[in-house]
Amino acid sequence: MAAALHLGSSSSLGTRQAVFFVPGSRLKHRRELLAGSRTGVSEGSLAGTVTCSVFAGSIAAAALRGRRFAAGSSGTRRSAASDVAAPAAEVKGSAFTLDPPSGTRDFFPEDMRQQRWLFDRFREVAASYGFQEYDAPVLEHEELYKRKAGEEITEQMYNFRDKEGAAVTLRPEMTPSLARMVLQLMRAETGEIAAQLPLKWFAIPQCWRFETTQRGRRREHYQWNMDIVGVAGITAEAELLSAVVSFFESVGITSKDVGIKINSRKVLGAVLNNAGVPAERFAETCVIIDKLDKIGAAAVQKELTEKVGLSADVAQKIVAATGAKTLDEFAELAGVGESDEVKELRKLFELAEDYGYADWLQFDASVVRGLAYYTGVVFEAFDKAGVLRAICGGGRYDKLLELYGSKKEVPCVGFGFGDCVIVELLRERGVQPQLPVTVDFVVAAYNNDMLGKAMSVARRLRKAGKSVDVYPEAAKKVKKAFKYADKVGARKMAFVAPDEWENGLVSIKDLRCPPETPADKKQVNVPLAELDKVDSFFE
Repeated sequence: MAAALHLGSSSSLGTRQAVFFVPGSRLKHRRELLAGSRTGVSEGSLAGTVTCSVFAGSIAAAALRGRRFAAGSSGTRRSAASDVAAPAAEVKGSAFTLDPPSGTRDFFPEDMRQQRWLFDRFREVAASYGFQEYDAPVLEHEELYKRKAGEEITEQMYNFRDKEGAAVTLRPEMTPSLARMVLQLMRAETGEIAAQLPLKWFAIPQCWRFETTQRGRRREHYQWNMDIVGVAGITAEAELLSAVVSFFESVGITSKDVGIKINSRKVLGAVLNNAGVPAERFAETCVIIDKLDKIGAAAVQKELTEKVGLSADVAQKIVAATGAKTLDEFAELAGVGESDEVKELRKLFELAEDYGYADWLQFDASVVRGLAYYTGVVFEAFDKAGVLRAICGGGRYDKLLELYGSKKEVPCVGFGFGDCVIVELLRERGVQPQLPVTVDFVVAAYNNDMLGKAMSVARRLRKAGKSVDVYPEAAKKVKKAFKYADKVGARKMAFVAPDEWENGLVSIKDLRCPPETPADKKQVNVPLAELDKVDSFFE
């Protein structure tokens, strides 16, 4: 039976408007608008008769033949499991809708299980590399993100003035918050950081950007960040790239599925310096070059000439160099030879070879990353099938803390790894885990008199470290209780009945044992006093 939430005010059923929730696996087809001729209901398969209750001053009951939204496997709700949302279900005369705001997600229990699994993998990898978790407020100072060089991110903020007049924003990314926190550890008089270096921190923050929603991109997303503060050498990049590879391997993704493009803004900086680009225009130039995939080579050349002031020949040379397939080719085209910047990048590839993940890496001169604060090596993980957008990206940002008041340069490097694209990739490769609901025990009472006793059994089992779901009514019809236990994924059923209780026993049945299990191990009467070691009775 489907319950209906009535939101209209008319007293006649023909003009009432209601939102219908149709039960089903993952709540796939969950809403209809009842408005006279049912306008606004998408064409779809017949769902049979749906009984509803409508409240409008007095209670009226109605039955109608409804049609479900046909929305494919992801359903009509905008949840973490679906990237394309159905049109909002909205009621005339009301701004109320059942959908979350555009570009955001609801996380139903099955979605939360997937999220928890993914975040656990992030945390396990970070911990295995000796990183510590941190966090910061999702609401940040707007000024923290207003950097120079015309970054898109400053135009995508969810920013506003709070009730005290402070200019704030939902954080669009985490790195500036990290910088703010690191600066709190810095001694004002010396600029030294009052903590053991290097800092190796990670976080999984929720970030907000008002941008076009598409597959793998939302206006809110969670992002796994790993950052190293205090290491100037290329070994920090090697360590972070290894962590990225370790994560992919932990979830069943191989170097045949994903590659990591590597470049260096230091090398690009040498090229731009030779081309006569002033140092103060370097970051802006990088942001423009980062648009190659979005606007094309001709448009990038035009911006380089009009906004940066380069000659047409120099702009063309820079764009041509970004098409180099190897570091040697790039160095030759750009005219930088075997400079220190090129040697450093070569060293990174050598370390990757020694580390054992060189097959994941490839040089790509077009990768510069769109954030102005990057200063050295930059990298980006991509889907080799070419279906999905960038999976993660990062690089070195040695000068960022100086923008926020540091008295000296502090070497930093890190990456951000969004949750949306990796979930899409896991689906594409067929390695997303199935995570059904589970519970260790369902405890059921034979009759109402035994309900309190059943709750005491549940308490004992929970104290023994078990997860327990108490069946909410008397279970004289045992089949119904067993059906419930199966639905919630229970591993065992504890049945609390008068005869066993008088003898200090609880009857427990193993619901997931293999067929060949001996009968005396399928169902056991366990003494109440020994529920803390219940597993031993089934060994």
